[in-house]
Amino acid sequence: MSDGSLSQDEIDALLQGGGGMDLGPAPEPPRASSGGGGGGLTPQEKQAFLGLIRGMMPSYSSNLNNLLNDTVELVNPQIDTIDNGGIGRAMPGEVVEISADFQDGISGKHSYLLSSDLAKDMAGLMMGMEDVDLSEAALSALGEAGNTLVGTASTTFGDKAGLTIMPSFGETRMLSSDSFSFTPSSFVRVQYDITVDDKPPGVLTELFDLNLVKQLVAPPQAAAPKDMGGLESLGGFGGGMGPSPGPAMPGMMAPGMGAPMNQGYGQMPQGGQGYQNVQPVQFPGLNPQSPTGDHGNISLLMDVYMEMTVELGRTKRLIKDILGMGEGTIIELDKLAGEPVDILVNHKLIAKGEVVVIDENFGVRVTEIVSPMDRVADYS
Repeated sequence: MSDGSLSQDEIDALLQGGGGMDLGPAPEPPRASSGGGGGGLTPQEKQAFLGLIRGMMPSYSSNLNNLLNDTVELVNPQIDTIDNGGIGRAMPGEVVEISADFQDGISGKHSYLLSSDLAKDMAGLMMGMEDVDLSEAALSALGEAGNTLVGTASTTFGDKAGLTIMPSFGETRMLSSDSFSFTPSSFVRVQYDITVDDKPPGVLTELFDLNLVKQLVAPPQAAAPKDMGGLESLGGFGGGMGPSPGPAMPGMMAPGMGAPMNQGYGQMPQGGQGYQNVQPVQFPGLNPQSPTGDHGNISLLMDVYMEMTVELGRTKRLIKDILGMGEGTIIELDKLAGEPVDILVNHKLIAKGEVVVIDENFGVRVTEIVSPMDRVADYS
């Protein structure tokens, strides 16, 4: 009977990594949890994304303050990973979804979810009414709020990724808790505690495509080594001690060598050894490069007010006609009935739209964004 000690052969086998000994099956790697436990993000990814969200929250609150004309507090963001079924189970009854996906540079599904009570409170403040129903006009007002918020998010994420990220404004609709069926099936959910003045506190939910979040928080890739034009083959002057200080010029003495390099690049110096395949340095082009931080500080301007004007049309009249105007005078404009009206910001044309009526007020639904070339022509 063995006394329990290991033989020399067993010790040798252990030192060699098993060496044929049956050590049992290797343990399976842990599986990421699914659903709402945050298994889709590593702790490092979750912490990095939480930092982005916290940096974005002051702008979110400021924008909502301006839109609702009331004090809005947005605090305590909570992040987890959730699937379609989990979203439905977590939302009480009917909710309003404001779809605002991301595109260009980084793309993915993105939405805001509001409970019906919170949606009614926000829509009522935006429309200057109380006890509003979630009508088409109320949903349109909430869509404007979502579009404003996603503009801030696009700027924040674009600064982080060093890209220009544009939002794609989608549909604002009512959903029941059992009708959540989005693509993809896994999301990162951010829940904010929100308080609007004296209204009961609520929760604003923001959904991000899981893959989109992973792209945002991914560490930057190491830069590829620059093309040194073959100089890496030198191995340094003087017997390979350290990197080369730069290409030697014809007629100069190379350290550790007795002959001047008069033979030009790519040739062996007479009587010398060690140089092979020497080529001229490849310098980058002299075309100016646009700075990468063009959009880096645009978030500082998000709270600046600008004058927006909707222009029904224009006309020219003689001074004598203007002086002869009185009550009941009809002025014919240069726009046809039903033709899109012009939307101007600081007297510069930026978009076109159609006139709508919201309760007893006029409004404009944007139908076209003016191209940059047209804007330049307008400035001239």
